[in-house]
Amino acid sequence: MTESIRQDGTPRPVRVAVIGMGWMGRVHAQAYARVSHHYPEGPARAVLVALADDVSGRAAQFAEQFGAERAYTDWREVVADPAVEAVSVTAPNFLHREIGTAVLAAGKHLWIEKPVGLTADDARAVADAATAAGRMTAVGFNYRNAPAVRAARDLIADGAIGAVTHARFRFFSDYAAHPDGALTWRYQRDRGGNGVLGDLGSHGVDLVRHLLGDIDALVADSAVFIPERAVPAGATSGHQRVAAGGARGRVENDDYAAAQLRLASGARCVVEASRVAVGEQNSYGFEVHGTSGMVRWDYRRMGELETSLGSAYQDQSVSTVYIGPGSGDFAAFQPGAANPMSYDDLKVIEAQCFLRSIVTGVPEGATAADAVYSARVVDAMTESVAAGRWVSL
Repeated sequence: MTESIRQDGTPRPVRVAVIGMGWMGRVHAQAYARVSHHYPEGPARAVLVALADDVSGRAAQFAEQFGAERAYTDWREVVADPAVEAVSVTAPNFLHREIGTAVLAAGKHLWIEKPVGLTADDARAVADAATAAGRMTAVGFNYRNAPAVRAARDLIADGAIGAVTHARFRFFSDYAAHPDGALTWRYQRDRGGNGVLGDLGSHGVDLVRHLLGDIDALVADSAVFIPERAVPAGATSGHQRVAAGGARGRVENDDYAAAQLRLASGARCVVEASRVAVGEQNSYGFEVHGTSGMVRWDYRRMGELETSLGSAYQDQSVSTVYIGPGSGDFAAFQPGAANPMSYDDLKVIEAQCFLRSIVTGVPEGATAADAVYSARVVDAMTESVAAGRWVSL
């Protein structure tokens, strides 16, 4: 059962564990540790109880580094551990459904990375398990946590740019651009799902809905530009591992995808994602146009928001706003505008929302329901590519 906030007002310790200690698992462990630093008056803090990873010695190494009490090589030991009440799942996509539903069935709360499985059915199974167990969920749609994105959402909702007419969302990366990039699970359909659509496209879809509302219909196209990759000799960690020479295997999922969306509001929107965009490192962002203005954000300049506001319509100037205290959770990290925040800070915000929801019983931030919606849209894009037509949601 969810425990209420302590009577003396001090934060309640939530006993957490992390399954999967690659890069993202380390980010989650660090985020838990930092919650009390940035939210000292918040209702909850995290106590790291256990880590699990199937690579020999990895969990033990990070358990010592992060002060976790126990290290496991089998994730099932975390699920069975009675001291653990909340679990982060940062394992590969094909394991999301099995591990996520097991965590929830054991009565533990779940913070899981997107896209929550390989399909909408997988995401829905996790969401249904959370409902059945009465447990809280959080999903790693971290870009919505940027204070500038919160400011953009407020401007759009307040009608500062008029009625939204059209928008463009971009998620470009070069992590798979090298032709000798290792053939990891990310490139196999039965383990990595639909490729860049699930990896980066799911973020784009979540931001579209978060900022602009529901999607009515879409038409999509996709491509594989590097059809074969080198098979790695051993375990890999991270996106950018190069494995030149040796046997090569077939890439089974998409390097690039784009979709034209019709929104329920009547606005039109383009979402584009690439993992092979040479010259683009984490080039994520959006621009939203309305009948009287525009708002634009680039993740690589996280604390800036470009706006065009007023009544001139033609030749209206664009201003750069430096985000500061008063926008989203900025004040928890920096004292004044133009001080930079980081990717890891966005995950601290996510961890805080998760822990707070456990203590208060009120969902905060992106949840499994948001993952289901994003996965439905991504599945519709895959269907549109196969059928060569518009698909209704």
